[in-house]
Amino acid sequence: MNIIKTNLATSLPHVRILRNAFIPHAWKTNDVKKLLTSIDRNSAKGKRDYAILLMVAHLGLRVSDIRNMRLSNLNWNKKTITLSVRKTGQALELPLLDDIGWAIIDYLKNGRPQTACNRLFVRHRAPFDSFGENQSFYSELHRYMQVAGIIPPAGVHCGLHSLKSTLARNMLEAKTPLPVIAEVLGHTNINTTSIYLKIDIDGLRKCVLDPEEVL
Repeated sequence: MNIIKTNLATSLPHVRILRNAFIPHAWKTNDVKKLLTSIDRNSAKGKRDYAILLMVAHLGLRVSDIRNMRLSNLNWNKKTITLSVRKTGQALELPLLDDIGWAIIDYLKNGRPQTACNRLFVRHRAPFDSFGENQSFYSELHRYMQVAGIIPPAGVHCGLHSLKSTLARNMLEAKTPLPVIAEVLGHTNINTTSIYLKIDIDGLRKCVLDPEEVL
């Protein structure tokens, strides 16, 4: 604002901001419902996207694992999803929840294009093959957010990972032990899972110390 002649910004030391310094963004529960309701499940692409978003919101699956999921990863008899987490290489078995199972069945029977590709979810433009390694579903997510009238907070990167953060918060609020949350989210180190403790505001309030008692 021309208060001083010299711009001192370039002389300030660089402050390293750690990845874990930020509080992960979590959705309001009602907004997740509005997002899922906004999807046109009568269209083939809508059937696919609905199943994908359900997997993220209810199971916390990473985008990379959804991209690479194969039909053989589904065990309909045991009602489980078994896969190797792409990021860590860890074997992971998750329940094939009823709503997810029915969404996948609807997609396979009425939405998935005829293709020799063995991936569960495929592109809906010819050739109907697997997604590329850089596919993040970011544009699809924000398209449905616009339809649902959901506006993310200013400065917040709202990708599919934020739905995973929401699942972690819901599990914390349900008093789920941290090791169980780590297993569900596919974390090999519980310290990674502890990042989500910052989302549990009610839990953090219980940790507040009375300054008078401490001093």
